[in-house]
Amino acid sequence: MSLGLAAEQVGYRIDGRGLLRQVSLSVAPGEVHAVLGRNGAGKSTLLRLLAGDIQPQDGGVTLNGRSLPVWTPRARARMRAVLPQTESLRFGFTVEQVVALGRYASPKHRPEAERRIVRAALQGAGVADLAGRRYPSLSGGERARVQFARVMAQIWEPLPDAVTDAGGGPRYLLLDEPTASLDLAHQHECLLQARRFAASGVGVLAVLHDPNLALRYADRVTVLELGRILGQGSTRELLTRELLERTYGVGIELVQTSSEALPLIVAHPRGPTD
Repeated sequence: MSLGLAAEQVGYRIDGRGLLRQVSLSVAPGEVHAVLGRNGAGKSTLLRLLAGDIQPQDGGVTLNGRSLPVWTPRARARMRAVLPQTESLRFGFTVEQVVALGRYASPKHRPEAERRIVRAALQGAGVADLAGRRYPSLSGGERARVQFARVMAQIWEPLPDAVTDAGGGPRYLLLDEPTASLDLAHQHECLLQARRFAASGVGVLAVLHDPNLALRYADRVTVLELGRILGQGSTRELLTRELLERTYGVGIELVQTSSEALPLIVAHPRGPTD
């Protein structure tokens, strides 16, 4: 069995406009793979194709070696969890109840064991202190962290190695701009938790806007431009000044400090540097 979540030469169009053109990407168990690019580059469309929310018009998507549409919705939900950019939940559930919703498709345990999983996910997302709060009363950043806990709870446990129609094999976490509404500290906490999830064998794909976060937390990166791949490979090798300037259309400086092994990517919006 070929493990991984992979898009193979996928294409997707709306009203004749190509949002993705011959894009290939794979997410391996145990790695964090970041996707970068300007607004409208096709990042969220690619994530939705990998999630199975939309179907490619060219190419295909495979999950652990099998075509994604072959998996039943229940099996898919056990093997991959998706954090979208926006959420619309307005019911007066408590935070703990919202996170417990993520367990709907998962193999069920005794109630106390289920509660332990939910509490662990709350703790991992840094929102355990909000467990009794009503979800609609939270700030945007707090809701984002609760939703992160929910998707972690959804695929919290390893599944059997044998692939069955009920789902089995490595799990995958797909995050669409997970840090967009978070403050600086919580951005790093979120991606640190994503790295911990990857260390447990989960494949993580994260659509990000800040290349500094990709540089620090992602093993590999795919850079999109107008629906095509501009660059793909090891994060530390790929994110050069030249590539970043072409990607974002601004001047880029890589600043090395004495306290950091990795450089800091600094943008100069008025134009490329000399």
